[in-house]
Amino acid sequence: MRFLSLIWAGLFRRKTRTVLTLFSIIVAFLLFGLLRSIADAFTVGVDVAGVDRLIVQPKYSIIDPLPISHASQIAQVAGVAMVAHANWFGGIYQERKNFFPKYPVTPRDWFTAYPEFRIDPAQLDAFEKTRTGAVAPAELATKYGWHVGDKIPVEADIYPKKDGTRLWEFDLVGTYDVPSGDSTRNGAFLFNYAYFDEASQFGQGTVSWFVVRVADQSKAAEIARSIDKQFENSPNETRTATEAEFARQFANQIGNMGLMMGGILGAVFFTIILLTGNTMAQTFRERVPELAVLKTLGFSDALVSLLVLGEAVLLCAFGGAIGLGIAALLAPGVAHGIKDILPGFEVVWQSLVFGLAIAVLLGIVVGAVPALTARRLRIVDALRER
Repeated sequence: MRFLSLIWAGLFRRKTRTVLTLFSIIVAFLLFGLLRSIADAFTVGVDVAGVDRLIVQPKYSIIDPLPISHASQIAQVAGVAMVAHANWFGGIYQERKNFFPKYPVTPRDWFTAYPEFRIDPAQLDAFEKTRTGAVAPAELATKYGWHVGDKIPVEADIYPKKDGTRLWEFDLVGTYDVPSGDSTRNGAFLFNYAYFDEASQFGQGTVSWFVVRVADQSKAAEIARSIDKQFENSPNETRTATEAEFARQFANQIGNMGLMMGGILGAVFFTIILLTGNTMAQTFRERVPELAVLKTLGFSDALVSLLVLGEAVLLCAFGGAIGLGIAALLAPGVAHGIKDILPGFEVVWQSLVFGLAIAVLLGIVVGAVPALTARRLRIVDALRER
């Protein structure tokens, strides 16, 4: 402990410089904690076994439509309890920044596929019977001040109407509750597929994906393989996955997110190595006479070297721990903010441990040269510089 206090005192010999360097390290590891978790969310594998709901999507690109006739074939696969479908509609409500998912669906099938979405039976009946009817998550309706009976205008950016106009108007006939902590992207503005299929300028008889409920969760992987095998070598091959994997693939269309996050982190840490290395080198140059005095007092070459190295490791480890801790505290808020784009985001303890190990390694790297120089330092030469 006496050596730790000595290291701490030496580290804060120049408080302003040390604090600024420490702040940079904290920011770097805060970014590491969040960006590493984003990269993990895009790249981690997903086990199909043990889920009761699967997503059947086009094999090669999510923008390729699937014929709605696939639904009857999927329903005949052993172990499939029911099938629903949806389309990615896009569209703009008032301004582009007002983003929320919008899906044309078959009302009763959709709420059967998602029994956790709670809707008043009377409102579900109205949704089913109203040609231009729509329902929205209660939270979304509150956000925009919608009430049952309102007309909700949406400007199409993908699907214009047959008459060439792009303005779609929907009658809000109800709202539904999404379970708290829902990690899927299905808490969406929903409207009638029959109306969409009839009024759209193109895309009749096609859907973007199917939602499949399985009767036995333990056979989910087997059912997924059977569905995909049924459409092998057809013009519309499929790929069946979990909802979480489907959401990741949807977001991953913008690029290789894992590679991009890795590139950003690499640039951040390269900068931090240069910054911290320069700080430690400057600190060492200022303290050469002091280190010579320590050797004069009986401190061995190895001990003086370890004291110098310890300063670098302590600085990086301390800053890394604070940055990773802040990342862990911010994670729930970040996860809530991006749940529609990237479900499953979380800062796991493995990332925190890995980040702390990197912090220690970073300290060793930036402190190695000053520590080695301190070990070779001759008392006479050092005191001559005083």
